[in-house]
Amino acid sequence: MFEKFYDNLGLHSSASVVIVSLSIILLSGFLMTRITKKLKLPNVTAYIIVGIIIGPFCLNMVDDGVRVGMSFITDIALAFIAFSVGEYFKLETLKKNGSKVIIITIFEALMASILIFIIMYYICHLDLGFSIVLAALASATAPASTIMTIRQTKAHGDYVDTLLQVVALDDVVSLIAYSVAIAIALAFSGNGEGFSANTIIMPIVKNLFSIAIGFIFGLLLKIFLNKRSTDNRLIIAVALLLAFCGICASLDASPLLGCMIMGATYINVSKDEKLFKQLNYFSPPILLMFFVYSGMNFDLNALTAKSNSLGSIPLIAIGVIYFFVRIIGKYIGAYLGALITKKPVRTRNFLGLALIPQAGVAIGLAALGARTLGGEVGSDLQTIILASSVLYEMIGPVSSKLGLYLSKSYTTNLEELVPIKESKSEKSDFDLLVERIKLIQEEIDKEPKLNPQEEAFNEAIYEQENALVELLVNRKGEKNVRSNSKLIR
Repeated sequence: MFEKFYDNLGLHSSASVVIVSLSIILLSGFLMTRITKKLKLPNVTAYIIVGIIIGPFCLNMVDDGVRVGMSFITDIALAFIAFSVGEYFKLETLKKNGSKVIIITIFEALMASILIFIIMYYICHLDLGFSIVLAALASATAPASTIMTIRQTKAHGDYVDTLLQVVALDDVVSLIAYSVAIAIALAFSGNGEGFSANTIIMPIVKNLFSIAIGFIFGLLLKIFLNKRSTDNRLIIAVALLLAFCGICASLDASPLLGCMIMGATYINVSKDEKLFKQLNYFSPPILLMFFVYSGMNFDLNALTAKSNSLGSIPLIAIGVIYFFVRIIGKYIGAYLGALITKKPVRTRNFLGLALIPQAGVAIGLAALGARTLGGEVGSDLQTIILASSVLYEMIGPVSSKLGLYLSKSYTTNLEELVPIKESKSEKSDFDLLVERIKLIQEEIDKEPKLNPQEEAFNEAIYEQENALVELLVNRKGEKNVRSNSKLIR
């Protein structure tokens, strides 16, 4: 239908094709969120779905050359995701319940991986390399849906504290598991090299090197950003992240672990949370393009067809098995971890419900895995993760909210939401209601009008404005400038 889409628009130069393709990706991603928002679904779901629609297996609205050339967006998007995750690794936070959270995280992450590997390799009789990489990807959890639900419900308590720390550490476990799994998969890939110490040691050395470089880059970021204006801070931060991605790409190593260490190092040496807010405000277009790009590489036909690389089992059957087994593994692992660490019953029983979502890191690792394994095996791996991620992101917010509710981390009871101090004189129900309304209004007035990301960017605007005022003061005199300062504002 859209085979001659660009010819009909009269676009013949490569530059115009690239520009229009990027515009289609951004606009279609935004428009799809208008639909998913009404369905109470996260933006990630919208981006993946629209990527499938405009991709080569549906409408084919994006030029193939642009789609193939966009592979670099995976590394850049993962760098931003990993750096933002590093913000959660504050030493003072980890010291409080560090050992308990680590135990719970290891159990819930590895239990899902172990169950997936057993089912895929021993029951479905799939390839060893494919089974172990898919199992490693099962350990990853997407924190975005869970954090969004916590903010919406204003939940709090031991359940919420444990959950936030677990989802932050979860990606570290999955990254390490993936690094080991991909090394084993390459060793048994059938390329003639076989299993050797070199195939295991080299990927580990590369990851350790990227961690060391990430630590150094975190320190450099602290030095370079010292006493810089807001806009220059953003420029330097993005430049260093891209430079780090380039180093990792040259080593054929994942930027995830290193960028996470970079973010963790910066937050601990600088205590500066504002940079993370600025990057979170800057990164949405990059993340949108990454998820849409992932959707464009999703082969719908492969789901129903039998894969030559995976035997006689249809890919859709493998995807369904992966979907349900991972949920079971996450729940059992979280329960056992909380039981061993003697967490409260409500935390123990319902923690697994909030660990179902899977998107950013898993999709990124699947893209890296597909690129590393190559061929039909790589394509099948990415297809399964993308398809299951859409389903996980659909049920993830619902399951997270259910876990928060069942654990009594939030309530819809007005008497519990707005408690009234006891008074000697008895008050009527009407007087109590009026008093609660006043307290709610006071809380609303305290809320900031803008979110933190917008405030961080507004600071940059005010800095530029003040610099302009000072310049005009020096040239024309303070009296004339101050009288016209409202026009500048």
